[in-house]
Amino acid sequence: MKMQIRKLIPLALLAAVAIAPVAANADTVIPGVPPQLQQPAQQLQNQLPAAQQAQLAQFLRPLPQLPQAYSNNLDGWIRNAQFVMSQHGIPGSYDGIHRNIMRESGGNPRAINLNDSNAARGIPSKGLMQVIDPTFRAYHVDGTSWDIYDPVANISAACNYAAHRYGTIDRVFSAY
Repeated sequence: MKMQIRKLIPLALLAAVAIAPVAANADTVIPGVPPQLQQPAQQLQNQLPAAQQAQLAQFLRPLPQLPQAYSNNLDGWIRNAQFVMSQHGIPGSYDGIHRNIMRESGGNPRAINLNDSNAARGIPSKGLMQVIDPTFRAYHVDGTSWDIYDPVANISAACNYAAHRYGTIDRVFSAY
């Protein structure tokens, strides 16, 4: 038992530094290890037996990409939503999202349409992408708020809906 723990110490040390996304693009980059720790991590990894190197590679592979801090404005909301969408395989370009936001709400995350056919049925369109409550609930993206007025949640749900209905928000050029 004592020998097994000693064999795991290098693996544990390397795993302890594997908490940030890789910013470098060298071929020998260890996934999940910050650029400033790549060299010592690679030296430590090279000292491991081949079986433990394989275990380490398997352990690091599923680490999710960590989001960066996004500004609290339209640009930041779109970029944050794109990050969330990328984690769920939801397509949508920045330009396609921005174009639809400007048409639907003019960039106002608190926008509500009390005059369209949805409003006449008692379910007004809300938020940046003018989503109705049932659509928001049906296409809500895990990891986002359940508040329809939350910009990232609203964008993500609308793009998820558009992906299912049109293939991508990029194909939407009118009310959807």
